[in-house]
Amino acid sequence: MRAVQITEFGGPEVLKVAEVPDPVAGENELLIEVDRAGVNYADTHQVEDSYLSSPALPLIPGAEVVGRTAEGRRVAAMIGHGGYAEKAVVNKYMAYDVPDGVDDVSAVALLVQGMTAWFLLKKTTHFQPGESIVVHAAAGGVGSLAVQLAKSMGAGRIIATASTQEKRDLAVQLGADVALDPASPNLDKAIIEANGGKRVDVVLEMTGGRVTDESLKSLAPFGRLAFYGMASREEPKPISLPALMSHSATVSGFWLAHAFGNPPLLQQAFAELAAEVTAGKLKVISGGDYAMSEVQQAHEDLRARRTTGKLVINPGK
Repeated sequence: MRAVQITEFGGPEVLKVAEVPDPVAGENELLIEVDRAGVNYADTHQVEDSYLSSPALPLIPGAEVVGRTAEGRRVAAMIGHGGYAEKAVVNKYMAYDVPDGVDDVSAVALLVQGMTAWFLLKKTTHFQPGESIVVHAAAGGVGSLAVQLAKSMGAGRIIATASTQEKRDLAVQLGADVALDPASPNLDKAIIEANGGKRVDVVLEMTGGRVTDESLKSLAPFGRLAFYGMASREEPKPISLPALMSHSATVSGFWLAHAFGNPPLLQQAFAELAAEVTAGKLKVISGGDYAMSEVQQAHEDLRARRTTGKLVINPGK
């Protein structure tokens, strides 16, 4: 089969299309023909070996797929790697039936990015109706879904950030009350001003560097910041525990892999998200449907923040 394979770590240039042996399903596994594979920031970190876990080479990247089994069952699934390929083997307990009203792009978007947004709001920050929330990178895969979910959960005020006016306009269209440029000087003060002069209850942050540092300064007492990525490749400043105590603030980290040990909860999350899409309450923004031969361009576009919404690879092209 054709697949995207890396034999060395590096930037997008190491992603090569190659002929590799077909995968073979083992016990409790399903072999599927892949219709679309999702592209995530985590993939770019995995390819350059800067992720939380170091993979072995050679490696076929890609952690989420949608496709069909030989019997015709349409499923979406998360896998550790192997998604950028014409065929993939998935754990049957991590495979979710896709309703007819959910297209391929939406199906893969509801996996890593949809479930990340779901867990950040419902489990990590325990977001409550009436609370204010800041969603950074609000035009991206996770952010665009988090804005909509926060809205449907009864957010008091949603403050989005995005790097361009076009992206900020999109965030407002999706439900944000206001959208800011994260490069604004004194971002903490801009956030507080956008919240009517009040500090905010929740921040969803995946940028790193000064964005994290200044977001922390904007938290209200009992405020929560969930850190789930570092797209800028810049680490935030070390956090002082006494400083957290003095503001009764909470800072948490989130990595979706830690939810893999609870398949029923993942099934619940996917089913709830799919129902929202089917009902027209949750809209997945398609950020680009790339041919397999265009995988380097997909990674370059994502890393350069030229994209909005969900990027996918089409193994059939």
